[in-house]
Amino acid sequence: MEWVSKREKTPINILVKTEVTQEQELKEFLVEVKGNMVVINDVIYLRYEELLKGIDKPVPVTIKILPDETVTLIRSGDVKMKLNFSYEEKRETTYATPYGMMSISTMTNHLHISLKDNPQSGDLTIDYDLFAGEEKLGTYHLMINFSGENR
Repeated sequence: MEWVSKREKTPINILVKTEVTQEQELKEFLVEVKGNMVVINDVIYLRYEELLKGIDKPVPVTIKILPDETVTLIRSGDVKMKLNFSYEEKRETTYATPYGMMSISTMTNHLHISLKDNPQSGDLTIDYDLFAGEEKLGTYHLMINFSGENR
């Protein structure tokens, strides 16, 4: 499918569901927000703001979907994090907290991207393990659904 590169923002509805398993305990988080999509040079950017527990201001989030089916999740503001996902690859990154920098990595076990046209919409599923050094912090199942308006 060919999405036209355009720099204007397209309003979208975004549903983000995260399932986190840490020490055999499952926690679920659900976020429904309005955001924007921008397509530049075949790269899809989804942008929205989320409220995080313990953080006063909304945190800007960008999800970058590349044509080679790698995905980057970027949080900025008081919490700075850039998680990179590439199928069956371990990717190193850093996490900036109010308490300092932390080295983390992701190991992507499953990555699926499904895009549709008219309206522009899509589904993104990522299963990954999160590590701090060699210590596994948890297993994550991230599902993102986004949809725009009919043209």
